[in-house]
Amino acid sequence: MNDLTGAGPARTRAFLGAGLVLVSCLSVQASAALASTLFDRLGAPAVAGLRQLCAALVLMVLVRPRVRGHTRQEWAGMVVYGAAMAVMNVAYYGAVGHLPLGVAATLLFLGPFVVAVASARTWREALLPAVGLVGVVLVTEPGGTVAWAGIAFGLLSALALACYTVFAQRVGRASSGLEGLAVSVGISAMLLLPFSLPAAPSANGSDWGLVAVSGIVGVALAFTLDFRAVKMAGARVVATLFSLDPLMGALIGALALALAESLSAPVLVGMGLIVSAGAAATWRAERLPVSPMPSSTDRS
Repeated sequence: MNDLTGAGPARTRAFLGAGLVLVSCLSVQASAALASTLFDRLGAPAVAGLRQLCAALVLMVLVRPRVRGHTRQEWAGMVVYGAAMAVMNVAYYGAVGHLPLGVAATLLFLGPFVVAVASARTWREALLPAVGLVGVVLVTEPGGTVAWAGIAFGLLSALALACYTVFAQRVGRASSGLEGLAVSVGISAMLLLPFSLPAAPSANGSDWGLVAVSGIVGVALAFTLDFRAVKMAGARVVATLFSLDPLMGALIGALALALAESLSAPVLVGMGLIVSAGAAATWRAERLPVSPMPSSTDRS
């Protein structure tokens, strides 16, 4: 995998990265459906914290990251990356608690939308995330009464997702393998302890099972795929591809309820726009910068 993230034709790496983002989006949406069943009893912030804690434990055991030997700049990147994870989870759940899901999902995508536009080198590259944004609006069908608290949570989640996207690339360049990701998820879990620890005694055996599956699939696996995808395709392409997230949510919701035939024409058009924007961004990927990957001998 390291060979793919550090070398090879740019377009090949972009397509591989796109595949990882697609699986990541499916993982996030499927795990969110599981986690949401615990919101009423434990609270959304507590569930987010417990998921991060389970994911951190899994990654720490599998990756066994070193704690010593990192520079101040590397620690700063991992702390910001971990903080972005924590804020993104809590803020998005807060937005969903006050807003229709479509509005919350659209606000969340504003984060990677800004990243993609800001890093675009031509107007054509900037046009693609804009097309994706239009598709997100059509797919999620935002509407209903809007609460200002929900808007604030939604914008905060968008800012956190933008930081998450940018710092995934920075931490990936500075660390070997998944070491930086594992440390960052651990930092995120620690930041969410004020939410997770009080709720832990209230969770029963089945609750812990759902939390564990949700954390492994929706955090450990999904964040690992995102981390690898950013290394392969770069932050701009991945930010555009994040528009697949609400599309996957809409599809999973329709399939779970056996209502695939109820997808409206605007939703279908939005899906087409999202897929087209993501495919075009991937296909147009030019020569991507290759960051040197440390060899196994660089680890202490």
